[in-house]
Amino acid sequence: MPLFITGFLLAFIGGFIGVPIILAIARLFGLYTIVGEGTAHVYVLFGRVLAVLDEPGMYILPFKLGPAAFIINWFGRCSVIDMRLDQVYLRSQAVNSEEGAPMGIGVWYEMVVSNPVSYLFKNADPRGSLAANVSNAVVRTLSNMPLADMLENRHPMSMAVRDEVTAKSQEWGYRLGSVYIRKVHFRDVEMIRQIEAKVVNRLRQVTS
Repeated sequence: MPLFITGFLLAFIGGFIGVPIILAIARLFGLYTIVGEGTAHVYVLFGRVLAVLDEPGMYILPFKLGPAAFIINWFGRCSVIDMRLDQVYLRSQAVNSEEGAPMGIGVWYEMVVSNPVSYLFKNADPRGSLAANVSNAVVRTLSNMPLADMLENRHPMSMAVRDEVTAKSQEWGYRLGSVYIRKVHFRDVEMIRQIEAKVVNRLRQVTS
């Protein structure tokens, strides 16, 4: 009985303490890595990209990197890129209608990293640059539109912005998803009050 208890304790200690330590050491020396769902690992050594692992699972690094696997954690780096779908909403982008009315446009868009290497090395801030590019595209493509079209035709406006941004987003490693004009509103407070007053007066005339 004492031998059984001793064996059980040794197995318990080895299973819950020894095995994680051994796995941590093996990972430290580049024997293996685990790529999670929706992520990509980019391995760079001395300024050169050795491998991109973008499928979830466990990898034996020497099979992917060769002998460099044993020094990658010491002299190189592994960048973990989030490949999941992301969404951004830009509020009240300032444009003017053809009639000169100051308008604000809210635009919502989706993006996902499609090229981890370009995402890492083509732009120091790809997410911020994409947001700035979408904002500029809204101003370039939607300024000087007739006010009626701006208030009614949101789908063509959304497609125009998407077409304007797609090429540059691909250059920075992104794939642009849906782009949607969610809100179009007046920015001039006095103009809003005048419109409200006209609507109220019209309702009074109709109901009187």
